Formats: sequence, C-alpha cells, structure tokens
Amino acid sequence: MASFMLKTALVTLGSTYAENKYAPSNTDGPFGTSSWIGLTPVLFTGMSFWALTHGMKVGKARNKYIELAKKDGEKDVDERYGLPNLYAQGTSKHARSFNCVQRSHQHIFETFTGVVLTGMVGAVSYPLTTAASTFVCFVGRVALSNGYAASEGDAAKRYSSPFARCFWYGLLGNILLGLMSSVNMVAGKKLLW
Repeated sequence: MASFMLKTALVTLGSTYAENKYAPSNTDGPFGTSSWIGLTPVLFTGMSFWALTHGMKVGKARNKYIELAKKDGEKDVDERYGLPNLYAQGTSKHARSFNCVQRSHQHIFETFTGVVLTGMVGAVSYPLTTAASTFVCFVGRVALSNGYAASEGDAAKRYSSPFARCFWYGLLGNILLGLMSSVNMVAGKKLLW
C-alpha cells in the first residue's frame, strides 16, 4: 500500500512540475483559468455516459440469471433475484454471478463523486495533469468494472485486466491534485512550482 501511494505521489508531483514548466500557459478559460480546464469535464461526461450504458448490463444480467436459476431448479427465484432487490439473495453460482455484475455497477457510484469533485478542483490549478489522471482513472474504471461483470461469480477476477488497477492510481492522483489545488486556492497562489 505504501509503495502504491508513493509511486502515485511521485508521478503526480512530477507531472505537475512538468505541466508548470513546459505546458503553454494561458488564462483564456473561465474566470481566468487555463482553457485546458475543459478537458476534465469532457472526460467526466464520457464517464457518465459509459456508467449509464454499463448499468444496462445489470438489467440484462438479472434476466439472464433468473432464467438460468429457474432452469437449474432454484427455489423462490423471482423473489430472490427480482426487483426491488439490488442483489440476488443466496449463494448459488447464478446468484454470485449476478451479484458480481450488480457490484460492477454499484462500485462505480461509490467512488464517482470523489473522482469528480477532486478532479474538478484539481483542474483549476493543474488542468493537464488532472485530465491525464482522470483519463487513467477512467481506463482503469472500465477495465475493473468489465472484469467484475465478466467474473462469473469469482470477484477476484475483477483485476483480470492489467489496466484494472489503473483506477486506483487515477483516483489517488485526483485526490492529491484536488488537495494541492485547494491549498493553492487558500494560499492565493501556487505553493509548488
């Protein structure tokens, strides 16, 4: 865990240094910010649309696993799998498989608000680095959620893609960038480079 946090912090700090030293400076964006600030909301808009379409997998999976459970003779299938239940009740292979698909979608919403908030705050001071961190987060989120949905009930398979762990690097990167940008706002100037 410490290694993961240290790597993310070093890459984030190095990227903010490079952005401030080498990226073209402008204040053509809203309220005198960089025009690059718009990159992060564009990525969040894409993430929102993807989350919507990923949610449609849950409805399809619910129907699929209800049919499979009935075919295999499970009892009380409609009550256990049907709405308004978020998760299927029980530990059968079909219930576990459906619950992984549901979890792949639910997990998005457990972290999405934090990703957006820290990304938007970070983009005020570090728009290019925040856009890159958000992109890494988005790639990782898609890989992690797709791995979860395809795991057939084995949640450990959610990391089957080498990109799945990128989500956590992007999330932590956004948290650091949001914190750094917040400190800059309170100080009234950039405290680092």
